[in-house]
Amino acid sequence: MIKIYGSPKSSSGRCFWCLEEIGQAYEPQAINFKEKEHKSPAYLEINPNGKVPALIDGEFKVWESMAINFYLAEAYKPELLGQNPQEKGLVHQWSIWAIADLQPPLIEIFIQLVFVPEERRNHDVIKKAQEKLPTLLQTLDNELKRGPFLVGNSFSLADLNAASVVSICQEIKFDLTAFKNIQNWLNEISQRPAFKKYQALN
Repeated sequence: MIKIYGSPKSSSGRCFWCLEEIGQAYEPQAINFKEKEHKSPAYLEINPNGKVPALIDGEFKVWESMAINFYLAEAYKPELLGQNPQEKGLVHQWSIWAIADLQPPLIEIFIQLVFVPEERRNHDVIKKAQEKLPTLLQTLDNELKRGPFLVGNSFSLADLNAASVVSICQEIKFDLTAFKNIQNWLNEISQRPAFKKYQALN
């Protein structure tokens, strides 16, 4: 049985979504951060960084959300990785771009708005991060002019991974009105049964 450590409402969420897409049974493993369970010797044996998510599949352990998703797709639903070497390359490209380029400014804003008390927020950090987002989102929006999905003609891990990052825009109330292709893409993805199951998780 696959075990996934973390909460579907955290950065682990994209892994829960991927688990729903591959259709494999799994057991969520909650981590109590207040009790420092993420720093316990037992958990550090699973993820030496003391972070979530982490996944165990039989005797195999893997951490980092993108790595987990690529493992799950390769092991259980390889069509999510693309139909040929070119598509597989693009799935990697958009997944890496999402987490390396798009996610950092989104997380900077998220931290300031969610974790920092209002009187201590660094508005320069928020402003600089917000200024980066239109160019990044336009890159994605332009790609989605080609068709309803990022790679090929069907839903792939590129869509899952990138959409999981773009969804942070909703958390920080960043307006996506100017990016019609992104909006249409998110609406299409939101109709997937696996996505609905993931969204219903606590």
